[in-house]
Amino acid sequence: MSAAQSGAIPAVMPTYRRIDIAFEKGDGVYLYGVDGRRYLDFACGIAVTAFGHCHPYLVKALETQANKAWHVSNLHRIPEGERLAQRLVEATFADTVFFTNSGTEAIEGTIKLVRKYQSAVGKPERYRIITFEGAFHGRTLAALAAGGQEKYLEGFGPRVDGFDQLPSTATLKEVEAAIGPQTAGILIEPIQGEGGVRPFTPEFMRGLRALCDKHGLLLALDEIQTGMGRSGKLLAHEWSGVKPDVMAVAKALGNGYPVGAFMATGDAAQGMVPGTHGSTYGGNPLAMAIGNAVLDLMLAPGFLDRVQQIASHLRQSLAMLVDKNPDIFEEVRGQGLLLGLKCKPPNGDIAASFRKQGLLSAMAGDNVVRLLPPLIIEAEHVSEATQKIEAACADLRTTMKAEAARKAG
Repeated sequence: MSAAQSGAIPAVMPTYRRIDIAFEKGDGVYLYGVDGRRYLDFACGIAVTAFGHCHPYLVKALETQANKAWHVSNLHRIPEGERLAQRLVEATFADTVFFTNSGTEAIEGTIKLVRKYQSAVGKPERYRIITFEGAFHGRTLAALAAGGQEKYLEGFGPRVDGFDQLPSTATLKEVEAAIGPQTAGILIEPIQGEGGVRPFTPEFMRGLRALCDKHGLLLALDEIQTGMGRSGKLLAHEWSGVKPDVMAVAKALGNGYPVGAFMATGDAAQGMVPGTHGSTYGGNPLAMAIGNAVLDLMLAPGFLDRVQQIASHLRQSLAMLVDKNPDIFEEVRGQGLLLGLKCKPPNGDIAASFRKQGLLSAMAGDNVVRLLPPLIIEAEHVSEATQKIEAACADLRTTMKAEAARKAG
């Protein structure tokens, strides 16, 4: 009898602390539990379903391609991928794109490209990358080492070498002091999502670009969570006017279908010649068809302008809630539709209270609850969300008073 059969371990490996809710279907900005209860989805599968659930245009794209070809491997040309890559090149700083299956793989490719560039220009001793505390770059060993969070690294042996981590509050002077003869590049999230929805200032981002130019380094951005419209621009770094050398994206690129990419300038990618990187599934026809359909919607005239408008409305509404509930919230932070509520009670209690009211959110570091709604929300959904948050605050306040009375008695 296996451990799973004996009940010693679940059949699904227990690496997640799953919430005891199961969903049967989704429709637009809503998810429906197997019990029939409706939830307003302001988590989006952790900033993934930018166009909500079962968007008709995306469903049609998936069904159409599913009746043609799903997978052919990268031994052959994939026209759908060539088209998606060209469109991303035309819409961004990049000259070339490599498609992956996930954000973590995109980060791994980004790290490899940074190191390979230095080797290609005759400086193979340059392999170290400066990163920042509070970052989350993924779950592979190199991505974990880049993020540097001990709770994720514990028990996995020596961490992958090659990362020099600075405090997220480091000054540009401190960053420059950390640059040494082995430094190859700087890796940063324009907004730390998992780290507590903490944006870096445009001035700091521009300063990093200047430091990289001065010292011959590559500026690498992790836009897995911030990219694809989440900030109100196609890519969050556009707000600072900075152009990176290489960048990782994923999440909303497939609206839930597993797809990611790392993108680079031609100069930065000069070392990525045949044989230097590869993927069995990455960029298969089904993923590319969905990615192209997502871009059709994302790049439609006026769409991102509308995201900025609704994001401003949501932020203003949340700021009013913070002012009305100073015993629950400290501040609202973030950009676009990547917003966070800094909490006073434990953020897990806040998120649970939201769920009780039928609102889904996502926790983050620094005792923050993230609100990551679909980019297609309307004013009515903002009103619905704020009403649910207000009700959750009242319910939580009642619970806190009862608990305090119980302890006093």
